[in-house]
Amino acid sequence: MNKILTIALVLILVAVQGRSQTKVTAEKVGDKIEIRLDGNLLTNYILSEDEKYPFFFPVNGPSKASVTSMRNANYPHHSSLFFGCDKVNGGNYWQEGLERGQIISLRADVLESGGERAVIENECIWRRPGADAPVKDKRTITVTAPSKDKYILDFDITMEMLLDVTINKTNHSLFSGRMDPDLAVTNGGTMINAEGEIGEKGTFGKRSAWMDYNGKRMGGTEGMAIIQHPSNEWFPAPWFTRDYGFFSPTPMYWPENEKTTDLKKGDTITLRYRVIVHSGDQNEAGIAKEFEKYKSE
Repeated sequence: MNKILTIALVLILVAVQGRSQTKVTAEKVGDKIEIRLDGNLLTNYILSEDEKYPFFFPVNGPSKASVTSMRNANYPHHSSLFFGCDKVNGGNYWQEGLERGQIISLRADVLESGGERAVIENECIWRRPGADAPVKDKRTITVTAPSKDKYILDFDITMEMLLDVTINKTNHSLFSGRMDPDLAVTNGGTMINAEGEIGEKGTFGKRSAWMDYNGKRMGGTEGMAIIQHPSNEWFPAPWFTRDYGFFSPTPMYWPENEKTTDLKKGDTITLRYRVIVHSGDQNEAGIAKEFEKYKSE
């Protein structure tokens, strides 16, 4: 009888654990890939050729509201969570105007879906009319949900230089997030880096491994952190930050020679970023511990 009871308890435990594991799915729907957690939308990875570049929107937090925002009249080039760069061989792969430069998806494949993670592989070409493409890139996007209060999006990108590339000094470069106005410092939110420095005044231009942006919403607190992996070129890149809700580790605004970032044809650069969408503030979400864990991966 005891043996039967033990087996029954084990089976119940396995069943409960199975139900508690979040199912992460990724599915192509038109010109986007929908990423869902137990059927609820986390984010869309938008790949339309009518857009400047691929980007994620919305990026829904545990409250089911997006922690990021899309364009506004003052900053129409801020598209939620995205990767791009201005002033690349005379082209602009960041700001509005497709004729100035555009990052186009060539291929996007769902490699894993339906288990504890979803994995997407995406290849892109950087192009503009009348000029040779300077860069192509390959992205791997991995999404997990370790708890009901914490979602993780890993963005790994390898850029290959198809030409000699010169990037002039610019504040518009690489991985970036634009927070929802509800969570911005200007509306009472908190932007804080790994050293505990806060706000635009305390974080602008500072090198730091990570940045968290959080604020009050619906009776609680939630936010989003961007973590740079230590293997990245320029780690830790200095941050371009704004109290109205923008933050980005942006090495091209502080080039070593104060003028340009120069790369040779055939050079490759791999950059890894971890985005953590979470309930609570940076301490409650354990962002410092998450960085320590990310370092070893």
